[in-house]
Amino acid sequence: MQSIQLDRTDLQLLAELQRRGRLTNAELAERVHLSPSACLRRVQRLERSGVIAGYRVELDAEQLGLGLQAFVRVQLEKHDASYIEKFTTAVQGWNEVVACHALSGDMDYLLQVVVQDLDHFSRFLLDRLLNAAGVADVNSNFVLRTVKAFRGLPLPG
Repeated sequence: MQSIQLDRTDLQLLAELQRRGRLTNAELAERVHLSPSACLRRVQRLERSGVIAGYRVELDAEQLGLGLQAFVRVQLEKHDASYIEKFTTAVQGWNEVVACHALSGDMDYLLQVVVQDLDHFSRFLLDRLLNAAGVADVNSNFVLRTVKAFRGLPLPG
């Protein structure tokens, strides 16, 4: 996909939408000093180009009874295509895993796991992750406190 040129107004639109995704078009237009029709055209252009990949609601994990978060590093036994495919397919089916990243270095993947409590984590680890074909080693770290949560991507300018 070819990247598009973003001007100062585009960046302001993106910043506002990252902070307040439920703004009406009229409110957004006012914040970035555009007419509502010009604002809508720009947002639609950003959506079509893929710069705006979607819209989501932010949920409070603790309010949903999900009080434990862990980062789990995973090392696979082998690195051939079939092992990687089996593992990545399994990860897609695990609701507890909210993010998974392939890594450089001594471990192969980093999983961000959100569960109810330590018992739930133990069941996830023993029944799912360690039983997944091709997992050689895992290393878990529990989140004690979140100092800074993800609030959007850094924008130039």
